[in-house]
Amino acid sequence: MYAQALDQKDKSAEPQADDAARMERFQARIDAEEKIEPNDWMPEAYRRTLIRQISQHAHSEIIGMQPEGNWLTRAPTLKRKGQLLAKIQDEAGHGLYLYAAAETFGVTREELYEQLLSGKAKYSSIFNYPTLTWADIGVIGWLVDGAAIMNQIPLCRCSYGPYARAMVLVCKEESFHQRQGYEIMLALCRGTPEQKAMAQDALERWWWPVLMMFGPSDRDSQHGETSMRWKIKRFSNDGLRQKFIDATVPQAQHLGLTVPDPQLAFNAETGHWEHGPIDWAEFNRVLAGHGPCNVQRMRRRTRMHEDGAWVREAAAAYAAKKRARAQRPAA
Repeated sequence: MYAQALDQKDKSAEPQADDAARMERFQARIDAEEKIEPNDWMPEAYRRTLIRQISQHAHSEIIGMQPEGNWLTRAPTLKRKGQLLAKIQDEAGHGLYLYAAAETFGVTREELYEQLLSGKAKYSSIFNYPTLTWADIGVIGWLVDGAAIMNQIPLCRCSYGPYARAMVLVCKEESFHQRQGYEIMLALCRGTPEQKAMAQDALERWWWPVLMMFGPSDRDSQHGETSMRWKIKRFSNDGLRQKFIDATVPQAQHLGLTVPDPQLAFNAETGHWEHGPIDWAEFNRVLAGHGPCNVQRMRRRTRMHEDGAWVREAAAAYAAKKRARAQRPAA
């Protein structure tokens, strides 16, 4: 999912302007698997790349609550409603962890929000697709969170310490979400023919957008080589995508579902599932703001931000009052 953030154009992505000796020491620390901490020297391009990636990761978690929230009042049972509510709360927590990690670079939470609301910052393209049936909630857990895990587990070893540490808890919770989604799909596929057909329909609508979550193909990735050299990311986009397909196709077969790719075939020599071409024109169209739900997602996020202004103002006033009380001379 968050490989997409690494491929946004950034003119500062090359480190030529940084001091050569410090760059050499910095790279030596990276190569030695040392963690870079907020007070350590780092190239400006490293800082900018991580602010962009971490903030877009956080934005994705926050926007990602919307398609699932669409089914909170329509979950089929009270148990399912409780599970979905807990999951959405987890996603909100992930966003807050990640905003806090981004703030260690000196950028403020308000700046990050403004970048999202103004359209300057992106979020994962996958959250611009609608959740039309309950099966979509299962697919989001099974496939979307499954793809996220493929991306995020290597981030636990990211060279930037605060990001790596935040990802440990995030990955544990995302792993639970993935199993929960698969259990929903299993229940549907073992249910009535209509329920299984609903599961198949959801898979057909989400499969290709999920594959796009890993970002552009390696030949089109703008900053993949630099990010891997700095160990911000550990695997290429195509490598993670292949790993995801290899793990997911057998799961679909176990469910009795058909992956919507007529060119999908197992290569016995390589041990990998080979897939058909991805429609990158659709990917670019959605990233540019022309997906099924882009306008709706941002309109709702903006309204929620505006509606919550009084809470932020009250919290700021309380904090100011508390500071003033603490600074008051003792009687």
